[in-house]
Amino acid sequence: MARFQMRVDRVWAPMMLVGGATRSNSYVDVTPEAVTFHFGYLFNHTEDREDIQEAKARSWPWWMGIGWRSNLRGLVALVGSYRNVVEVSFESRSRAFGFLPMNRIAVSLEDPEGFIKALEPPAPAAAKSSASAATKPAAKKKPARRSTRNNGSTTKRRTKRDTK
Repeated sequence: MARFQMRVDRVWAPMMLVGGATRSNSYVDVTPEAVTFHFGYLFNHTEDREDIQEAKARSWPWWMGIGWRSNLRGLVALVGSYRNVVEVSFESRSRAFGFLPMNRIAVSLEDPEGFIKALEPPAPAAAKSSASAATKPAAKKKPARRSTRNNGSTTKRRTKRDTK
């Protein structure tokens, strides 16, 4: 089990005490089976590891605020700092606080890189050895974009010079 401490800047610490968020009870626990997000007395939520779709670093703008946040469209945030924010996406939608829809959660952490690495699925040992020996696969060629004008056919645009 790995525990990742939430980042709470000193300037916001008094505001976090309203919800009981202290250093000792604001963290994310990562186990092989589940991930538990705990932020003060107000938030304690556990998700299965299989339900985690992606974890990535993101910026957190000032206008989205600090503390326990939600955009009411699936994003729940536990933010005590504008820096070191990680967003975790889930495959299925659940409920935060019993009524807020949640399919993404953003948390400010003291070690965001370590948290992202801890959420990566473990690679099988056989795949690791063969992947290091193999060369990088060729990039897929993107299909050419077609114009939707005139049912997908390409036409030359007429200019004044062409009409004379």
